[in-house]
Amino acid sequence: MAAPSVPTHMKAWVYHDFGNTADVLKLDSNFPVPQINQHQVLVKVVAASLNPIDYKRIHGMLKPSNYSPPSVPGYDVAGVVVKVGSEVKKFKVGDEVYGDINHKALDKPKNVGTLAEYTATEEKVLALKPNNLSFLEAASLPLAMETAYEGLERVGFSAGKSILVLGGAGGVGAYVIQLAKHVFGASRVVATASTSKQEFLSCLGADQPIDYTKENFEDLPEKFDVVYDAVGQPDKAVKAIKEGGNIVSIAAPVAEFPDAFFLLTSDAAMLEKLKPYLENGKVKPIIDPKSPFPFSDTLDAFAYLETSRATGKVMVYPIP
Repeated sequence: MAAPSVPTHMKAWVYHDFGNTADVLKLDSNFPVPQINQHQVLVKVVAASLNPIDYKRIHGMLKPSNYSPPSVPGYDVAGVVVKVGSEVKKFKVGDEVYGDINHKALDKPKNVGTLAEYTATEEKVLALKPNNLSFLEAASLPLAMETAYEGLERVGFSAGKSILVLGGAGGVGAYVIQLAKHVFGASRVVATASTSKQEFLSCLGADQPIDYTKENFEDLPEKFDVVYDAVGQPDKAVKAIKEGGNIVSIAAPVAEFPDAFFLLTSDAAMLEKLKPYLENGKVKPIIDPKSPFPFSDTLDAFAYLETSRATGKVMVYPIP
């Protein structure tokens, strides 16, 4: 396939200083297209999803190592390969791919993220898009699904174990429920969310939804082999663990479990391992009903994500 013509400049959402998203994130119609090295591919972005780490970085709450603005936010991408480096073995021009472009979330993340017409990343973080998924669906998956999977693996979750998921309707929590139930073979999945999201939790595979506005999960007589904290309630979470059980957290450190808190290491091997479950429908993309937001309305997408009321992933699509 002949390599398509790639411009030198592109449209991208860029921030030059830390601050409130609405104040500092601006649409730049003449931002340089990133150059690739021999191990990278250049992707024409079709769809991107937003994650809390995006706005936390914009706000200056998380300041990664070896990094400073100007920066284009965005970790998750689905798109088409338009250029490959000389050492790239896995992909060719024209391949439809998806992934989380930053191997380490806060260690030298890329200055040109996925809220742009083009993004560059290493082949090891990208996988071929499953044929049964649209670009929009594929872009919703990588960071959240990989985070859910890595967390379950970190605590040695396996068939026959029980799990409590705090924040089961959020971007990561929705995949923890699905993976625990349909991939790892959990004996019992209990999950928390607000009143309006109880039925949604059941649809994902939760055996028992808990309305956190009416019930304190830490007071339940039932205790769990694993608690997956996606909301940041470590003091309560530890009260719900069985003796000998474990906790994993993506929201806050846990004093009694120093290894509980982690940040994702993005790796296409996880996407490839989960591909059969995506193809047979056991694991489904979860996209918030208000999505997708057009590229021009990216600020509205962030404003909505920052309410913490989304159900599933907040998406930007199509990218011009």
